[in-house]
Amino acid sequence: MLRIAICDDEQEINNQISNMIKKYLLDSEIVCYLSGKDLLSVSQKFDIIFLDIQMEGLNGIETARNIRKYDDKVIIIFITGIKEYVFEAFDVAAFHYLLKPIQEEKLHEVLERAKREITKKANRNKRHIVVKNKQRSFTLDIDDIIFFENALRKVVIHTKTETISVYGAMSEFEKKVGDGFYRSHRGYLVNMAYISEYDYENIYMNNGEKIYLTRKKYQDFVKHYMRFLRNGDVYNV
Repeated sequence: MLRIAICDDEQEINNQISNMIKKYLLDSEIVCYLSGKDLLSVSQKFDIIFLDIQMEGLNGIETARNIRKYDDKVIIIFITGIKEYVFEAFDVAAFHYLLKPIQEEKLHEVLERAKREITKKANRNKRHIVVKNKQRSFTLDIDDIIFFENALRKVVIHTKTETISVYGAMSEFEKKVGDGFYRSHRGYLVNMAYISEYDYENIYMNNGEKIYLTRKKYQDFVKHYMRFLRNGDVYNV
């Protein structure tokens, strides 16, 4: 069940959006608020928040900034009658921006995308691998791994916080991590979420590392990377 909040200082708008959501999501919990202050006063966590930008008192942008102080995962969808606020919406990592009057078809489309994003985040939280070397065992969050590197009979795992050497074959790790990683060379397996740029011979990771890209794989890499970006699989690092 999705927990959804709607915050607009017009009760009619709250009711309209609530009714639209109920048509599309039969199994959902919807709570309406008439001000940003009311929304911020509750301790309940939500999966999705529909937030009007132009409200008296605490406006939607200010309310969202306060929400982001304690919840960086909730999906915020702004609703407003003015397009000019779209750039401010990006500053608080808004998921989408709906213009009034709200079109039911568009609302349902955005909800479908939001559901996919929630599922994706939930799956990410469950993704991990266990690796061992002579000293200890490690349970690694797959999304914290930047790239794998071959080093003789070992595989070096470069994460956001440490570098670990373990015995194993690159092909084994390629199967374990699944989608989101690309084998750019027999010696490298990269997490596409950490790519900052690339050219015909190299992939540049956002931690400053340069990874070799086999020239004959360039077109295939671009195809996979573009699909990765289209699917919205980039996350904040």
